[in-house]
Amino acid sequence: MRLTVTHFERRRVPVAFSMERLFDDVRSAMPADIAFRLCNSRFDSKGVFARLYNILEARLRRARVNHVTGDLHFLVLGLPAKDTILTIHDCGNLHRLKGIRRALLKFLWFTWPLRHVRIVTTISEATKRELITLAGGRAVDIRVIPNCVSKEFVYTPLEPQTGFVRVMMIGTKPNKNVERMTAALAGLSVKVEVVGILTQEQRDLFALHKVPIRELGYISNAEVEEVYRRCDVLAFCSTLEGFGMPVLEAQATGRAVVTSSISSLPEVAGDAACLVDPYDVAAMHEGFKKVVENLPYRQELIARGLVNAARYTPEVIAERYAQVYREVANAR
Repeated sequence: MRLTVTHFERRRVPVAFSMERLFDDVRSAMPADIAFRLCNSRFDSKGVFARLYNILEARLRRARVNHVTGDLHFLVLGLPAKDTILTIHDCGNLHRLKGIRRALLKFLWFTWPLRHVRIVTTISEATKRELITLAGGRAVDIRVIPNCVSKEFVYTPLEPQTGFVRVMMIGTKPNKNVERMTAALAGLSVKVEVVGILTQEQRDLFALHKVPIRELGYISNAEVEEVYRRCDVLAFCSTLEGFGMPVLEAQATGRAVVTSSISSLPEVAGDAACLVDPYDVAAMHEGFKKVVENLPYRQELIARGLVNAARYTPEVIAERYAQVYREVANAR
């Protein structure tokens, strides 16, 4: 008999899909003894009524094993703790809030849910350390299961290019560190493509530092894959990441990566990226300069990146989730 697991996800919208894409890939690679039911919440996580409805809906659609796959942590309050797994991708919102709003988020998204599940999974050791602190001394079973890189990101040989190096940036929120990366690229022979919508201040900085840019806005998965294929280097020097999927996506495509030496990023990148201090513009500039101007070094990063990305295939990650599902089912 196959084990049935219900995956609980947020309502799908066009511009927020990374978690959903991840678990689409996990489900597609899951061993044959596990079957799924997918429950997407009817409402966005806004307001008391919508959240209460989503909790009730989760309770009505529970299965032998229940997995809240991210973002809507409070759904576990409608599910039996002994049969429930919660994936927490990061604690980023806590770093952006203060005062009563931070206190409420901490309680409803972290403190309370951590007490109402059998197992918590998270995607990096860096996030696990944060969750242990948030648990406040309470014993919580936290397992690290990293993200997988989609099979849609495949190695594509670089097209020869002379005169400049094509740099990709993805994301424009404060933690993405666009401002410092822009300053660090000043004076280098690069052209930048940015996935996301820049603020006017960010556009002005590109102009000030004379760094040519093409702003792509919010684009589809297929279009993102194309941007990876036509770039030479991914610049992803965030100040905070729960995991950092673009690092693996670029590596799997066969592109060199410059990323941060802090947060979860060294863990994800392995020995296959140029690591820089994201708060030190001069150090970032030296890192970018080495990757942009030293072709053998760039090729070395590409070769190492392909090896690193192979550790994160959907089959490898799906089997790790399968082991957790079997454990929860057998513990009943």
